[in-house]
Amino acid sequence: MTRPVRLAVMGAGLIGKRHAMHVKASADAELACVIDPTPAGEAVARDYGTVWAKSLDAAIGMGLEGVIVATPNQVHMRNGLDCIAAGIPALVEKPLCDNVADAETLVAAADAAGVALLTGHHRRHNLLMQKAKEIIDSGAIGTPVVANAMFWLFKPDDYFDIGWRREKGAGPVFLNLIHDVDNLRYLLGEVAAVTARESNAVRGNAVEETAVILLEFASGALATASVCDTTVAPWSWEMTTGENLAYPRADEHCYLVGGTHGSLALPELDLRTAQGQRSWYAPFDLTRPGIPNEDPLARQVSQFARVIRGKEAPLVSGRDGLETLRVIEAVKRSAAGGGRITL
Repeated sequence: MTRPVRLAVMGAGLIGKRHAMHVKASADAELACVIDPTPAGEAVARDYGTVWAKSLDAAIGMGLEGVIVATPNQVHMRNGLDCIAAGIPALVEKPLCDNVADAETLVAAADAAGVALLTGHHRRHNLLMQKAKEIIDSGAIGTPVVANAMFWLFKPDDYFDIGWRREKGAGPVFLNLIHDVDNLRYLLGEVAAVTARESNAVRGNAVEETAVILLEFASGALATASVCDTTVAPWSWEMTTGENLAYPRADEHCYLVGGTHGSLALPELDLRTAQGQRSWYAPFDLTRPGIPNEDPLARQVSQFARVIRGKEAPLVSGRDGLETLRVIEAVKRSAAGGGRITL
């Protein structure tokens, strides 16, 4: 059997704990240490029976083969550059950095050093997303021409008791919609231009609570993406996929993709094609493939291990994370009064 790769988890916050759990449980990896200077880091290391290190320098002698960076967004570049300087492959949580310039610096450094850099857009590792891409790429819906993605739910009032969540940069566009934009890029290709509008009419915080975006793809396809965290509604990845058990699951769809010969609805992967001639008078044939339920964060750990072993390329590279971040930055610029922003 292949020896498990030795991974460190850097950062002991909520997502860091989840990564530590999945590394600990993986047959493809072992949890070499938890890197975090705070008492929380010591506690997470103790909970998962591994070594606590206060810094990457302190962990270098532990035979690390990879690091999952789950620290605050503002220090992703610095932490990623430290890993690259040490020659250690890094999987950096999304967003790759908190701005495009830093992300460009990080990607360039990884390319120059020949060190693997991955971005933690874990939804691409979900089997339903991979099946959706397979269906679209097979031509089953013809040429994709239109799509709609929704993130509609209600964040409770106490969510905003933490001050930074009320400030610019902490709204649902940057924290949540970035996942949906990355999914649309995975399914439909590169985004050529965006137009966006935002509102904070209900809570009045500095941060947006609602945004509506028009995405123009290089292929000619058009998509709308809407995000709102102040509506009691189930139409979001969180509520429809069952990916995170913290959220109640609703039997609804959050993504619709339309093509010249059919349409696809996610997460159930409802594939509809015309019975006979394509026409609005024709009834539909409906197929729904069964997809195994596997945790995408666990699958991400296994893929990281294969990348480290040189078995395959990253499913979500650092450059993928950079390109998704470019779209989000363009959305913010457009919403701030920039009109249509080309990429």
